[in-house]
Amino acid sequence: MEERKKNPLYIPQGLKTRVEIFDGFGKEELFKTIIVTIVIGMLDILYYLIFKNTVVSIVAILVAIAGSVMMLTKDRSNISVVDQVGFMIRFTRSQKFYPYKYQDEWR
Repeated sequence: MEERKKNPLYIPQGLKTRVEIFDGFGKEELFKTIIVTIVIGMLDILYYLIFKNTVVSIVAILVAIAGSVMMLTKDRSNISVVDQVGFMIRFTRSQKFYPYKYQDEWR
């Protein structure tokens, strides 16, 4: 018992197992952001070729980059917005419907 008081158990928290560019945003999130930027960029170029609207095209590509970074950045619990939406979709698909039939208990 005396040994425990002298050397308490130390459990480190908040350790990162991967290299991050900034807090919560690593190489995997950077790759996903680049993919989203390329896809939205292609759609944006198509939009520009059709409507010739420079302002909307520039704003759309900037919003796509900023939005993908915000949605892919992980918080302290190591979950991003995209992860949370995936969890919610998986949860709703896993739910089963069990109809309840009322029966008279006293008959």
